[in-house]
Amino acid sequence: MDLRSFLVTARELLAVPSTAERPERLREALEMVLAFVGEGFTVERFESGGKPSALVYRGAVRPRFRMILNAHLDVVPAPERQFRPRIESDRLFARGAQDMKVSGLVMAQVFREAAGRLPYPLGLQLVTDEEVGGRDGTLHQLERGVEGDFAVIGEQSGLRVVTDSKGVATADLRAEGRSAHGAYPWLGDNALTKLLRTLDKVLARYPDPAEETWRTTVNVSRVETPNRAHNQIPALAGAWLDIRFPPGDADFDGRAAEEAAAYLAAFCEPGVTVTVGRIDPPHHAGHDSREVLALQRAARDQGFSGDLLRKHGSADGRFYYQRGIDAVIFGIGGDGQHGPDEYADLTTVEPYHRALHAFLAELE
Repeated sequence: MDLRSFLVTARELLAVPSTAERPERLREALEMVLAFVGEGFTVERFESGGKPSALVYRGAVRPRFRMILNAHLDVVPAPERQFRPRIESDRLFARGAQDMKVSGLVMAQVFREAAGRLPYPLGLQLVTDEEVGGRDGTLHQLERGVEGDFAVIGEQSGLRVVTDSKGVATADLRAEGRSAHGAYPWLGDNALTKLLRTLDKVLARYPDPAEETWRTTVNVSRVETPNRAHNQIPALAGAWLDIRFPPGDADFDGRAAEEAAAYLAAFCEPGVTVTVGRIDPPHHAGHDSREVLALQRAARDQGFSGDLLRKHGSADGRFYYQRGIDAVIFGIGGDGQHGPDEYADLTTVEPYHRALHAFLAELE
C-alpha cells in the first residue's frame, strides 16, 4: 500500500461535506470512491429516499456473496473547517476521518486488489445514509435481493472486532392540556408539567449510568412546547426519546413498534401519548465463527489485540442480523467521532489494509 498516494485521495474524499441534507455531495462522495475502485467491475446502482448507493462485484450477474465489505460515505454535519483535512503527526483530522471514510476507502482499495483473485464472490457495498438510519442504503439493497454469508462493516474499532451492538428505538411523547393565564393555574391544565412527570417516571426506570454499562439507556433528546409567553399555561408539549437496548432486554428486544409504544404508555400521565417511530433489534455475531476467529488472527498478526467488543450505538449490521447473516464491525483506529476534533489514527491504516487482505485470503 502506497500510504502517501492513498492519503491524497482520502483527503479529497474528506473534503466533501457529504451530509444528509446535501444529496449532491452524497453522490459526489459515492462517485469518487467508485472512481477509486476503477474499471473492470460491475457497478449496480440503487437509490431510495434520495440516497444513492452502489454494489460492486465481478461478473455480469450478481452472485450470493461469500463476503461483503460494507462502507458508508455519509457524515454528520460539522463546521466548514472540519471539511478541510489536516495531518498533524500521525493523525488525520476531518469530519468522517474516523467515522468512516478512511476505513471505507481502505475497503475499496482491498476490494480492487483482491476481488479478481479470490476463489469466491466478494462484494463492496457503498451506502450514503448510515448516519440517518441506514434504511435507504444497506436495508434497501438487502430488500432487493442482495445476499451474503458474512459482512464486514468498516466502522472504527482500532482493529478490534465488534460482534455485538445495541438495538435502537425512537419514541415521541405528546402531551395535551388546556391553556390559561399563568397567574391562574387552576383554570388550566399544564401539558408541559404532565410531560415532565412522565419523563421522570421513564428516567427512574432507566437512569443515566455514571459509567459504561451494558444495559438499556434512554436519552431525552428534545423537549419542546409551542408556548411563547411567560404568563401562559402551555396546552401542548412534546419530547423525543432515543432508546438503546442490548440483546435479551425484556422491555424492547423482539417487540414491534406498537408493542413498545404500549409498554411506554404505562409511564405516561393522563393526557400524554407515545408513538414509537422505529425499533430495530440488537446485532450479534457468533464469537466462535470461522470468520470472527479469522479476523482476530489477522488483527493479532499485525500487532493488535483483535479483542471482541460490544458497541452501544447501532450500525447497519442489524439489517444483516435480521436476515440471519453474521456481520461485524472492523475498522481503523482514531477518536473524536462526531466531535470537533475527529481524527483517524494513521498508524492503523496500513495494518488494517494488510489485515483485511489476510482475512480474505484465509477464507479461500
